[in-house]
Amino acid sequence: MLVLSRKKDESIMIGDQIEIKILAVEGEQIKLGIVAPKTVKVHRSEVFEAIQVQNREALSASSSFLEQLKGK
Repeated sequence: MLVLSRKKDESIMIGDQIEIKILAVEGEQIKLGIVAPKTVKVHRSEVFEAIQVQNREALSASSSFLEQLKGK
C-alpha cells in the first residue's frame, strides 16, 4: 500500500486520467473529489463489497435454480 500525506486542495493522480482531490478535512472525516472517466466505476468500498456479495449470491441462485429445472 502506498501511503501519501496531502493537505486540503491538494490531489494525487492515478494514471493519466484519475485525479483524487482533498476537498475538506473536518474532524475525522475527509471529503474527496474524484475526477475519472465515466467508464471507470467508482464506489465506496462498503458498496463495492455489497455488490460483490450480491453477484456471488446471484450466481449461486442461478446454479441452484438450474439444478431445480434439471430435476423436473
